[in-house]
Amino acid sequence: MDPEYGSQFSSGDVGFILLCMGLVWLMIPGIGYFYSGMARSKNALSLIMCCLMSLVVVTVQWFIWGYSLTFSKTASSFIGNMDNALLRNVLGDPSIGSDKIPDIVFAIFQCMFAALTPALAIGAAAERARLLPMMIFIFIWSTIVYDPIACWTWNPNGWSAKLGGLDFAGGTPVHISSGFASLAYAIILGKRRGHGSISNGEDFKPHNMSNVVLGTAFLWFGWFGFNGGSALAGNMRAAMACVVTNLAAAVGAITWLVMDYRIERKFSALGFCSGAVAGLVAITPASGFVGPGPAVAIGFVGGVSCNLAVHLKRLLKFDDAVDVFAVHGVGGYVGSILTGLFAEQYIANLDGVTEIAGGWMNHNWIQLGHQLADATAGAAWSFCITYIILFVMDHIPGLSLRVDPEVELQGLDAAEIGEMAYYHVDKIVTVDPQSGEQKIVSEQVREVRNQENAQGNMSPEKIISPTQLNNI
Repeated sequence: MDPEYGSQFSSGDVGFILLCMGLVWLMIPGIGYFYSGMARSKNALSLIMCCLMSLVVVTVQWFIWGYSLTFSKTASSFIGNMDNALLRNVLGDPSIGSDKIPDIVFAIFQCMFAALTPALAIGAAAERARLLPMMIFIFIWSTIVYDPIACWTWNPNGWSAKLGGLDFAGGTPVHISSGFASLAYAIILGKRRGHGSISNGEDFKPHNMSNVVLGTAFLWFGWFGFNGGSALAGNMRAAMACVVTNLAAAVGAITWLVMDYRIERKFSALGFCSGAVAGLVAITPASGFVGPGPAVAIGFVGGVSCNLAVHLKRLLKFDDAVDVFAVHGVGGYVGSILTGLFAEQYIANLDGVTEIAGGWMNHNWIQLGHQLADATAGAAWSFCITYIILFVMDHIPGLSLRVDPEVELQGLDAAEIGEMAYYHVDKIVTVDPQSGEQKIVSEQVREVRNQENAQGNMSPEKIISPTQLNNI
């Protein structure tokens, strides 16, 4: 091999994208913790594991043919071919995304996007979906839903890219596709047992807000790599993408918080986290095309739209356990449309290379039509194909999607994984009143299976009176 092979790339740009790749990787367990905290304690571990399973399944799929189907350089307008299957000839040539980084760096960076997307979608199936069919679904879905949408959006040969659609970091391939897939998943699976009844309403509240806040922190932090890294070089455009990302998230968090406070008169941590994610989702397609002013508007409109969309599951009577459709489906769609309004030529050209006609800010009125076409096509393809995949799988013996009622009652942690997210240690200790010596007379480690015990309360049978202790 020529010793000069690959030497034309800036080590700074390559290092920057590899760092951003790591940040996007961190978002995947962040999703797991976010979803885990919103579920009941008996399903907390299963949701973290589902997100990590998405990472490993899609990584293998990306190696086999995912990258080739999405970014082969001779792709059709709809999907790629098998030229780069098994990552053949993916090494040091200039990538299809940018001539500033090599193929191999672009491939691993985009792999994280592909792995994150189904992790978002499966949240709607929380607490009632079998894990084995879910893993098979992730592989199939990535191949015939994510890869075509990403190809037509980001591959220069894709129909949306040729049309002039603008999507900087994944409004349609990541958020719209995962949001509308989650809607199909929720409809196919049906509601969780007892969900929606007045008597069981309290049972379905988030069991651990600390996990939700932790997951939000991971997501917000990782989103700088998600949006900033989509510039595919360490330049002014990447810097602006990070600025508008942080600004939109902050405005979205404040907006949702105020909307909830108007009703509850409480500063809800869940509202804060949901609003921040809504702002992040809405700014994603626009992050490389807009400045700080429009970012405020996008964060505000995204927060309002997603907050209102949460109520759709009650009106339409579907059970989206963690509001994936409301935040990612609706937020991604709104963000894509707003990109057509606020995209500006000078922001895109901050990298010194990209030239666009802009959006309505530059009097390019047709851009809104291009955005509508891309977003609507992505939503329709994702929902319809996901519904067909799940419907067929559910009728194949051994691949039924939903767990048995007994398993659902027991919880997926114990039934599907065999381990629990929480354990409680019960100890009975006696103290010699003269010497002060402590002695453990009984110790029992038990699994916490319900919300009350997860909060640290002891069951009545575990409470022992001082008189009983003196008699031991």
